[in-house]
Amino acid sequence: MTRPEQPAPAYVPAHGLLTDRTVVVTAAAGAGIGAAVARRVLEEGARAVVIGDVHERRLGEAAKALGEEFGDDRVASVLCDVTREDDVATLLDAAEPFGGVDVMVNNAGLGGTASILEMTDEAWSRVLDITLTGTFRCVRAAARRMTAHGTRGVIVNNASVVGWRAQEGQAHYAAAKAGVMALTRCAAMDLAEHGIRVNAVSPSLAMHPFLAKVTTEEFLADLKGREAFGRAAEPWEIANVMVFLASDYSSYLTGEVVSVSSQHA
Repeated sequence: MTRPEQPAPAYVPAHGLLTDRTVVVTAAAGAGIGAAVARRVLEEGARAVVIGDVHERRLGEAAKALGEEFGDDRVASVLCDVTREDDVATLLDAAEPFGGVDVMVNNAGLGGTASILEMTDEAWSRVLDITLTGTFRCVRAAARRMTAHGTRGVIVNNASVVGWRAQEGQAHYAAAKAGVMALTRCAAMDLAEHGIRVNAVSPSLAMHPFLAKVTTEEFLADLKGREAFGRAAEPWEIANVMVFLASDYSSYLTGEVVSVSSQHA
């Protein structure tokens, strides 16, 4: 059944949920969820945001735009490939002048479509290394900084509904995102004694220009038709839930994976 498309809601005003926090966001260039998170945390009063990405030009453009709107003294950017431990360390180093990382948002991931019959070891390993092992590297590095500073920090990971459900051509991505969910739960238990919370969001479909480029209109229309609202989420709708998980409003949540999806309605 294809559902009629409902209009997106009005943008939600800020409420100061992250006042005086320093937030680090991976894969934050462009116009996707990471970029929406970077903007949202500044709107919510963050002391500073440190954004990382592998795309140098887009990262520079994102940092410039945020700096012009919110102040250059609140924005830092670092080229960061999450498959490289040194890059992750450099990204977190950039948060030190702002008092060190308080909130780590792990958004970096890589998808793709291939049948298990044609999927190569290289394709499998690359998706897993960026999406799962990259998240692990960032969780570990951020948690070490937080414990060293005695910070009761928060880590928010980006998973996906495909970590729960079967979808054709998505064996590598689904396995990686299911791994992110398991990593989130186990890391939460390891870090609870240090006062560090670890949670994840599990979006279904968030529309942004890059997604439109790498898929067909017919496939996107089919995905949107499965949603209760008949539309994709706006990236800022996913970012709002990530901000909630990073804020004190979720102080008793850890090890949880929150489905940001209208498919279960």
